[in-house]
Parts: sequence; structure tokens; C-alpha cells
Amino acid sequence: MNTEMYQTPMEVAVYQLHNFSISFFSSLLGGDVVSVKLDNSASGASVVAIDNKIEQAMDLVKNHLMYAVREEVEILKEQIRELVEKNSQLERENTLLKTLASPEQLEKFQSRLSPEEPAPESPQAPEAPDGSAV
Repeated sequence: MNTEMYQTPMEVAVYQLHNFSISFFSSLLGGDVVSVKLDNSASGASVVAIDNKIEQAMDLVKNHLMYAVREEVEILKEQIRELVEKNSQLERENTLLKTLASPEQLEKFQSRLSPEEPAPESPQAPEAPDGSAV
């Protein structure tokens, strides 16, 4: 890098930042690296122009990242919906199986799950209006 044409460390730093920014954002966007030489006579205007270019590039990257994040959020929301639906279906199935199982089957099943915990009370069979079990 030829820094002899720059008078102050600030001008050198701006030149280095400019080249880094251009190459970094070009690589992000898949473009070719562009090399731009700063003119000492218009260093103030060049700094403003560089700042504007950097700001535009950062806005572009920010927009790209926001789009990618929104897309990922939509995918995750859909997965959550599917999992909630599946969970609800399994809960209904579990409730149905519990109501259809005999108390002995429930007791045996509970003893397999947690031998140290007492089995919960089994659901009572629904009764018909005449008082007999259905």
C-alpha cells in the first residue's frame, strides 16, 4: 500500500478502512474488489463519500440479514404450529387410550414408568343413566 501521498495518520486510516470496506462488502455481495485511490486535494469530500458508501453497504447488509432472519422466523413458526398440532393429537390419543384401558392395565403401565412413584388414580368408567357401568 502506498501511503506516502497521505499527510496524517487519519488519512491513512481512512484509506485503509475504505479499502477494507470495499473488499469486505464486495466479497459479501459476490462482486469484484474495487480499488479506489483517494485524492489528497479532496480528502474531506472523499471521507464523506466513503462514509456514505460504507453506510449504504451496511444498510444493504442489514436488509439482507433482516430478510434472512424473517425467513428463518417464518420457518420456525411453521415448525411450532406443526409440533403444537402433533402434541394436541397425541394428547387426545393418550386421553382416549386412558379411558379405554382397564384399571389393571393402567396400574401396570404406571409401574413400568416410575416404580418408586405411586400410580395415580385410574379414571372411572362412565356410568349409564340406570347406574350400570358402560
